[in-house]
Amino acid sequence: MNLILWITAALLAAVALAGGATKTFVPIPTLAAAPGGTWTGHTHPAAVRTLGALELLAAIGLILPAVLDIAPVLVPITALCWVLLMLGAMATHYRYREYPAIALNTLYLALAALLVWGRFGPYAF
Repeated sequence: MNLILWITAALLAAVALAGGATKTFVPIPTLAAAPGGTWTGHTHPAAVRTLGALELLAAIGLILPAVLDIAPVLVPITALCWVLLMLGAMATHYRYREYPAIALNTLYLALAALLVWGRFGPYAF
């Protein structure tokens, strides 16, 4: 189970890194034209960039504390924050009727919830 939790953390970190880099560095009109990105055209650019920066921090927080063995409790805390972020993302995508994005967010939420359960529970560091 420990291996499954590491793989889950790595997968979520990769998703967070890709999403964060995209929201941080890709122009807003390009984001708004992408599937699932309609909301970025209706949101203040600073909010989109802030979400991108938070996702980049999440990518770091899902892996680095455990790898360096410095405050590894930050891994499940970051995963819990990811659950909250996915709930917000699902609500936003629902508002814009972007149902495939909701399905993907649900998957990410489930993976993050597994990580929270495992790292706060029986498989804590």
